[in-house]
Amino acid sequence: MPTDDFEQIVSRHYESLYRFAFSLTRTEADACDLTQQAFCTWAMKGHQLRDRSKVKSWLFTTLHREFLSIHRRATRFPQVELSDENEDLPVISPEMVNTLDAIGVLEFLGQVQEPFQAALSLFYLEDYSYKEIADILEVPVGTVRSRIFRGVLQLQQSILKGRNTTSRRSIRAQENESPAGSYTSTDIQSQN
Repeated sequence: MPTDDFEQIVSRHYESLYRFAFSLTRTEADACDLTQQAFCTWAMKGHQLRDRSKVKSWLFTTLHREFLSIHRRATRFPQVELSDENEDLPVISPEMVNTLDAIGVLEFLGQVQEPFQAALSLFYLEDYSYKEIADILEVPVGTVRSRIFRGVLQLQQSILKGRNTTSRRSIRAQENESPAGSYTSTDIQSQN
């Protein structure tokens, strides 16, 4: 598609598409994203439209479908701000974190459910930004934030469960050891 043709279509329909997107999302940022996505889709697939008189309706339909898709994803994976959920997070002491080794952390990370695991790994192990992770996973940035938040919760729960299991094992081991100054029947027989 020629660049001039694309620019004319954008200048002709941007304002009305943006207004429609804003009426759906009620936020400027989301409306801009939806409008941009509609034109991005046009740039990739617009050449398939045979009747050029239907460009406007095609753009509106595309924008609406994208909105519905995002809305469905947001319903399935609601976005939660970390600051709102801080008080609900389990407390992990610095000592506990310091005693974890890299292999242990990777084992705990392996217990996190797949969609959250990928986002966590890219963010913490590979040091990617939310935007880069969104591009890699082909999901919106809000979904990346939500997946990282949920993944951190699952990771913390795994670490706490692992710590509790380790604590119980060490308590059992201590209970099975003989206290200082007492003898077992085996000890008495070996002395005789």
